[in-house]
Amino acid sequence: MDTSSIIILAGSAGSYGILVDIIKALPSNMPIPIVVVLHRNAKYETHIEQNLSAKCEITVKVAEEKEEIQAGVVYFAPPGYHLLIEPNHTFSLDLSEPVQFCRPSIDVTMESAADVYLTGTIGILFSGANQDGADGMAYIKQMGGTCIVQDPNTAEIPTMPEAAIKQSAYHQILDNSDILDYILELKKPHIKN
Repeated sequence: MDTSSIIILAGSAGSYGILVDIIKALPSNMPIPIVVVLHRNAKYETHIEQNLSAKCEITVKVAEEKEEIQAGVVYFAPPGYHLLIEPNHTFSLDLSEPVQFCRPSIDVTMESAADVYLTGTIGILFSGANQDGADGMAYIKQMGGTCIVQDPNTAEIPTMPEAAIKQSAYHQILDNSDILDYILELKKPHIKN
């Protein structure tokens, strides 16, 4: 199992469709764990994870307290909690104050992931109506990880990707199909020197 890398897919308003398309396209043997931080209201049950799990090859579930992070699984941050990644590669759920008016906060998850996975952290930021994620992406970049931003021209609501671009918190700006290609490319074995 690869414990050196993690992918954080993050978004808010307007990102649900592209996130679903990506998750549906993932193979069951994805060698890297994937964490999805999607802004949603904790007051409403959405059953996103169960619905996706029935339609996907890859395992899709809600991240749980103290759960060990495994490759080949897509974990959703539960609504109403910040999702933190601990040094022992487990999740921690946190009820502290919202960040950028959001809980789960994209920034919080990205920053804790970058502290643990360092250069193996891949942050991908999608459509959204606020600035959450820009600081997290900047931190991933600072820690040597990889940052990809959805092209604001293809984002339903460009505020979130634009905020990251304004901070130079990206390595690539890609449209939807190129983001999917990038993720699927990570599945292929790479020869390490």
